Amino acid sequence: MPLGIRRFYAELGRLHLRRMGEARHFPARILKSAAARVGVLVFLALPSPQAVHGQPRSSVPELLRQFEAETVFWRQFEVAKAIVAANVAGVLPRLEPWLTHEDRGLRGNAAFIFARLGDPRGFDTIIAILDDRSPNRAIHSISWTGGPSIRGQIRQDRYYAAHLLGDLKDPRAIPILVPLLTDPDVKDIVPWSLGQIGDKSAIQPLIGTLSNPDPSMRVLAIDALVELKAAEALPRLRLLLNDHARSNFDKLESVAEAAQAAIAELQ
Repeated sequence: MPLGIRRFYAELGRLHLRRMGEARHFPARILKSAAARVGVLVFLALPSPQAVHGQPRSSVPELLRQFEAETVFWRQFEVAKAIVAANVAGVLPRLEPWLTHEDRGLRGNAAFIFARLGDPRGFDTIIAILDDRSPNRAIHSISWTGGPSIRGQIRQDRYYAAHLLGDLKDPRAIPILVPLLTDPDVKDIVPWSLGQIGDKSAIQPLIGTLSNPDPSMRVLAIDALVELKAAEALPRLRLLLNDHARSNFDKLESVAEAAQAAIAELQ
């Protein structure tokens, strides 16, 4: 997929993200699901391949400077990953103020570093963002009338926190994420996060999501079950082979088509 200026869809400013190669991008399935629901266009400039792959590894002090200077949360996350890869817990005192940053995306990125470097404040901060509905925050989301949208920003911030839990791959997030499979703000990303965490305790809740009235959620749950290599889902998946309701993203794949592909892989 070429880099450059791309069109990205978001629901009320909800930014749907994943990694493609070393860059952080929007996952096509979830992205197009949101687009079909609302149809908001968001334009973002992505880094060139050289910016992602071609630069020599920076020193930890330089990475910290980059992290502190970057104000776009998805670009800052790339720096956060590099800091984690350096595995120097001594950076944490310098980053402590970021755990209360008014921009919840930047706060979440700092929390990701803390969590991955073994400091429990990181995981706790991400969970707090997921539960945080306070209007006191940096607002980037724009309403349909052109003004700032507090509600849209809350949804975006909560969504990103749920995504970060998938990035962390911490099984402690499973009982927190499972009830959110029906939360309208974050439900589209929850199956992905559960799949990324990789804990088998998520399988039964995902099998239960195969009965969700939204065909898009059924398809997303199927994808997560494949990610988890959940062979125990095969009997339930076979019952979906006559479910021709279509998802509202990607190629408008039907539930039956997704189930058939999943059965082939899991068998």
